[in-house]
Amino acid sequence: MNASPILLQKKYARVIALFAKETHVSLDEAMDLFYRSDLCTLIHEGVSDLHCMSDQYLVEELEEEYREKNMKNLMTYFREE
Repeated sequence: MNASPILLQKKYARVIALFAKETHVSLDEAMDLFYRSDLCTLIHEGVSDLHCMSDQYLVEELEEEYREKNMKNLMTYFREE
């Protein structure tokens, strides 16, 4: 199911604001991270009706995505040395 673009934008705004608050980053940084995330792409594409999930759930998924990406970047850094 596809969500209304207006409702999606409101959902994005709430998730970004909550993500910024919980991770202690600026709203600009949170917005940049969100819009570059795989999660944003999945929500936009309507995968698994993610837009129906709670804002808190989506923030937790976003945090997990970035923990995994940071771990991969760290491992790549140490392999190169």
